[in-house]
Amino acid sequence: MRFHQFSRGLLKGMFLLIAATLVGCATEAASNDPTLRVIRIDGSSTVYPISKAIAEEFKTTPNGQEADISVAFSGTSAGFRAFCSGKIDISDASRPILIAEMNECIANGVPFIELPIAFDALTIAVHPQNTWLKAISVPELKKLWEKAAEKKLTRWNQLRPDFPNAPIVLWGAGQDSGTFDYFNEAILGNKRGSRTDYKASEDDNEIVAGIAGDVNALGYLPYAYYVANQNRLRAVPISEGRDAILPAVETVQNSTYQPLSRPLFLYVNAKYAQDKPLLRQFVEYYIQQAPMVVPKVGYVPLTPEGYRLAGIQFIRLEVGTAFKGVPEPDVTIEEVLRRQVIFQEAHANNPTP
Repeated sequence: MRFHQFSRGLLKGMFLLIAATLVGCATEAASNDPTLRVIRIDGSSTVYPISKAIAEEFKTTPNGQEADISVAFSGTSAGFRAFCSGKIDISDASRPILIAEMNECIANGVPFIELPIAFDALTIAVHPQNTWLKAISVPELKKLWEKAAEKKLTRWNQLRPDFPNAPIVLWGAGQDSGTFDYFNEAILGNKRGSRTDYKASEDDNEIVAGIAGDVNALGYLPYAYYVANQNRLRAVPISEGRDAILPAVETVQNSTYQPLSRPLFLYVNAKYAQDKPLLRQFVEYYIQQAPMVVPKVGYVPLTPEGYRLAGIQFIRLEVGTAFKGVPEPDVTIEEVLRRQVIFQEAHANNPTP
């Protein structure tokens, strides 16, 4: 296995020791070892529908019939805690890994392979009978969700005077969710800057039910959960100094739905991928099937080149990240592809740890 770390500064060389211990040390255990058939996936509820669908398809294949696969969701942050302690094979993530999480992986000897897998259009949704909120601006979202609004901005007419004098019932992601981190970084500029007097959940289906059950509700949730519940929710267009834009495949692809478009990831334990042939086969199958499954689930696929590069990165067991270990809103599909290319080129120019 080889290691390449794209990010500089604090991230430089963080995995050198781990990568060195893995070079040439792959082993093939006995084929009758039942632990080799176990594949554990946890993390983002956003990525969960993709992983669940592909795991179910994989189980119908000859190799997949031997696999014991479980797919759960506890939130991106909770998933990374389990992943970096070696408890799971794959961490689904709705944001890139953070520096603190990398340090935890290093401390526990868990090298990771980062695989971009899809794009999401984080959606602002209201009850279909909400007749007054036709669009919302980024400054209004900030005003509504910032810490200063806590227990103060509680009625619709406080957001705009011509809105009803009715309570605002807010729904959003829990603090273990990557969606929570991303939304607050994109809208507030601080992942911990959110008001806390809202109804929070790591289960996006609970957020759907909360918004769908209250005409005064507003919340944010992954695009796939909106797509699956369009008869129960209404998406609100977002303006950021231009015309209000609805979340859609096209507006993510052309980078006009900002700042709530975001990449989604798999993080694979590189040592487990060496030691467990079924895990390798599953991840390779995942990358191959993602272009078809991602749009069926309700997300936006990467370009074919993006998936090709992800496949190369996994086959070569290239450990590291193409991101900076900090929240990065406004990353587009084109930017993810650019970083993948740089990652591959840098690895080719530095073929050994």
